[in-house]
Amino acid sequence: MGIRKAPGTQPRERHRVAKTLAPDDRGARRYAERYGEALVCVRHRTDARGKVRHVTVELLVDSQPIRPRNVRIVALRIEPRHRALHAMVEAAGGRWDSRHGVWRVPRRVVGLLRLTDWIVES
Repeated sequence: MGIRKAPGTQPRERHRVAKTLAPDDRGARRYAERYGEALVCVRHRTDARGKVRHVTVELLVDSQPIRPRNVRIVALRIEPRHRALHAMVEAAGGRWDSRHGVWRVPRRVVGLLRLTDWIVES
């Protein structure tokens, strides 16, 4: 099954959105009747010259719950003399673990801040 191209159409990137309608707006009701709860919105687009109007519909075809990522927490041991690094880690959401004398920070944040050399086993 291929995608049919409407007669006289141009590539989509040249179409300008003239208006977007919610499913219960006037002008979108017949599409709401046709597509039911799956209808998200109706868009009226015009071609680059403004000579042709196209009506498009956005449909919801699938919904799944988002599973949270497993956040890997690592320990950073930063010497007390590096106060700027302490402040940066704290500003990035790091938590001080006084029992072990390390900062607890998500591994992704450590990589973004380029602090991987400070990672220690805890």
